[in-house]
Amino acid sequence: MITKRKLTGLLSCMIILTACGTGNPKQSQERTDMKMKKSSKVEELNTLTDEEKAEGWRLLFNGKDFTGWRGYNKDKVPSAWTIEDNAIKINGSGEGEAGSHDGGDIIYDEKFKNFELKFEWKVSKGGNSGVFYLAREFSDLPIWRSAPEYQILDNENHLDAQLGKDGNRQSASLYDLIPAKPQNSKPWGEWNTGSIIVYKGTVIHKQNGEVVLEYHLWTPEWEEMIENSKFKGWAEMINAGGEERMGYIGLQDHGDDVWFRNIKLKVLD
Repeated sequence: MITKRKLTGLLSCMIILTACGTGNPKQSQERTDMKMKKSSKVEELNTLTDEEKAEGWRLLFNGKDFTGWRGYNKDKVPSAWTIEDNAIKINGSGEGEAGSHDGGDIIYDEKFKNFELKFEWKVSKGGNSGVFYLAREFSDLPIWRSAPEYQILDNENHLDAQLGKDGNRQSASLYDLIPAKPQNSKPWGEWNTGSIIVYKGTVIHKQNGEVVLEYHLWTPEWEEMIENSKFKGWAEMINAGGEERMGYIGLQDHGDDVWFRNIKLKVLD
């Protein structure tokens, strides 16, 4: 015999199950939407949104192959560079730059003048790399002789973070010249966002959504900064971009595993 108390308890359980279980259409739809967002995350990599297309952005990496890229002073991409998990990966030798095995820096085979470049990057433990811009190609000089460098680094585990001055070798810094502040990089193995803006000599570095430095090329201050650094006497660096004031985008092989994806550029001319 079902007593009044038992009946009340059964009704309460039915109400709770209806509100919390699959019987709640709103909650069921929310769970479905969340699953769809997770499953579509990979598909959204290395693509342009409708807004980006309208603003004039273009992809420099399609997520599938090295279309548009080649080795510095080479006609193809060295085999140490591969595509992994929708990202460009440099498979480091583990022996620094000197230990490269069919590696070396790569460039996007088109010169840019005034632009905004944005990208995502992550490093292995103790990883080191960089993004070069306004680079020129010299048969007898490495890319870093002519190009400013947006530093890519595991600040916690790579020795470079402790060298230089005032942290100017940590991630997003203008390598060995200007430190990135605030220093807001994420730990190794996690994705960071980066951005470089070059417009009529004004340069801005961003990291994880924040402006971390600004400087001005081809000014007396720029020349003085170069002359007081490890780049002293490097005319190619002082005249970054050359007479055309334009150059290549490059990714550095520094001997460590590093990944890049969502590489997008908008011309600002």
